[in-house]
Amino acid sequence: MQLSCLPVSFFDDIVQGRMSVYEWARIGRDVGLEAIDLSILFFSERTLEGAKELRRQVEQASMRVAMVTSYPDFTHPIEERRKQELEEKVRTAYLAAEVGASLLRVTDGQAHPQTSLKDGIRWAVEGLNRLANRTADAGVQLVYENHAKPGAWEYTDFSQDPEIFLQILEQLDPRIKVNFDTGNAFAYSQNPMELLERVLPRLGSVHASDTGEIGRLVHVLVGSGKVNFPAIFSRLQGAGWSGWVCIEEASYQGVEGVQKAVQYIRTTWNQGRL
Repeated sequence: MQLSCLPVSFFDDIVQGRMSVYEWARIGRDVGLEAIDLSILFFSERTLEGAKELRRQVEQASMRVAMVTSYPDFTHPIEERRKQELEEKVRTAYLAAEVGASLLRVTDGQAHPQTSLKDGIRWAVEGLNRLANRTADAGVQLVYENHAKPGAWEYTDFSQDPEIFLQILEQLDPRIKVNFDTGNAFAYSQNPMELLERVLPRLGSVHASDTGEIGRLVHVLVGSGKVNFPAIFSRLQGAGWSGWVCIEEASYQGVEGVQKAVQYIRTTWNQGRL
């Protein structure tokens, strides 16, 4: 298992320029991560030169990037917007590669009120499969997440319902793997361990997040909520899986929250190996 972290707690600081990517990379190094994760929102200049500068900052801190998180919205009811989304996300894949990431988190889109279930599934499958084809030589692995709602969106994720997520996944290009989000699974799935079992053959990475409630995602310090990490890690180890576990740190407890999350995930994973 390799460990990285997406600093949701620091999103506003990084996006607003109060914290640099270099500073985040140093925090990641100091708490013992193998890599850090970046949101596409951290790319103030979405150009190859801008991505090179971010990579320089990360490497200056003796770190690397595991995952870039992006937010495709392929379920938009307007066709022209869906076409724009595809072009933007193709560029995002190459930016992720330029910054040194091996993984690109993708979503299907928002639950727009005008989008029917049938159309949404079809558009999501078309958009993600076209993205896989267009970025086949980019050098990054697309990982499709059982997602909820980021701050950048107006609506929740179209496939917040795990059954919709699975319907889409079954139709995706086999080159697209899964980013299994633990917090979303325990918040929205009636049987989160069964959901893990369903996606395990295509598992590319794990988003280690936690929720304080069932039925609603309430971010809490990783390890303090409803997610059964010992059961998840035991199943992963039993299947011989040992990829990237990317902590989604959203406790808003600063560096201490990151440290506690890293310690908890490492300890829990290692206990499962005893």
